[in-house]
Amino acid sequence: MTNTRVESRLFEPARLGLLDLPNRLVMAPLTRNRAGADGVPGALMAAYYAQRASAGLIIAEAAAPNQVGQTYPNIPAIHNEAQVAGWRRVTEVVRGAGGQMVLQLQHGGRVGHPETSGLVPIAPSPIALPETIHTPSGRQPSVVPREMTVDDIQRTVADFAAAARNAVAAGFEGVEVHAANGHLLHQFMATNSNRRTDAYGGPVEYRIRFVVEVVSAVAEAIGPERVGVRISPGGVFNGVREDDTEALYPVLVEALAGIGSRGGSPVAIDTETGGGARRGWLSYLHLVFADPEQALFRRIRAAWPGTLIANPLLGWGVPLPADGGRVAGERLLEAGADLIALGRAFLANPDLVERLRSGASLNPLRDQYFMYTGGATGYSDYPTLADSQEQTGTGGGLMAH
Repeated sequence: MTNTRVESRLFEPARLGLLDLPNRLVMAPLTRNRAGADGVPGALMAAYYAQRASAGLIIAEAAAPNQVGQTYPNIPAIHNEAQVAGWRRVTEVVRGAGGQMVLQLQHGGRVGHPETSGLVPIAPSPIALPETIHTPSGRQPSVVPREMTVDDIQRTVADFAAAARNAVAAGFEGVEVHAANGHLLHQFMATNSNRRTDAYGGPVEYRIRFVVEVVSAVAEAIGPERVGVRISPGGVFNGVREDDTEALYPVLVEALAGIGSRGGSPVAIDTETGGGARRGWLSYLHLVFADPEQALFRRIRAAWPGTLIANPLLGWGVPLPADGGRVAGERLLEAGADLIALGRAFLANPDLVERLRSGASLNPLRDQYFMYTGGATGYSDYPTLADSQEQTGTGGGLMAH
């Protein structure tokens, strides 16, 4: 079949903090459980990410900042020298392929199990994850986490800062602090997982305190221009519930927007969007499952002074659109987003940018290999357009799947 070249702002270059991006398509962080049991990334992970180096930016999958923060078996981490060395091999291969990467830092909080980490999980309150959890021996009932003391909170803040320094040492351009999807930082913000009565619980201003302290410490450790934050307003992953989403996130975004503004000079972030250049402190805010029709999206866009990465609301557990989310991404750009993060489409299409640009069809997803299976199957064996053309013996477009 003959492909039609697609004209879209998604393929325009952009500026992100100190980085020049070749396009506005971001590979979203996708946990794939292909690291070693010790959290060290290997050659298979390096090959997987190098295949996807044409993304404007790769946000590498969630890495634990300490042992107790490990969520599931075979997820990567970034708190010891072996893990740093493993990630350095990944970033070197990706940079050699022309790509740029930041690393997502994720602490699971109550999303963890002693069989996986060797430690009892910690959380804002002793409230168990309301579902079973995957462990090395299969799914197990979740355990009641230990309520974090103020000393625990301070140590965890320090661990995030150390993990950020490790990420830069491993060759990443920066980090994304994961404050979404029901993990530890989100657990502090959610009303059903945070029942504290101290300075970290109760009113919105107290429930966001831990998030702001973590992001501030990370920004001080490596520079605010290297730090992004991911949020999921109204998200219910991992059993969290927010009773005050509309009040919570404008306060959080305002607090995040002020990080780095105490002394010194701001970092100029020129996104070249319709509203002109914006000045911001942190590198970006990453909004999960964004819908341009929602009032909260518009409020967050208006309140956030820097680059906004938006992940389109495509539905989870439903088939991916044939365009991989391109049209939804374009709608978000029109509504004020600066960059568009796609997940499953990048998972199945190592050359997604070229496929979307050329109008080629996409590879079918093999979701049975998303997690917990290990190996290259359904991970690094998805064909590129060039592979498919060789198989069909054509020099033109991709044959329909």
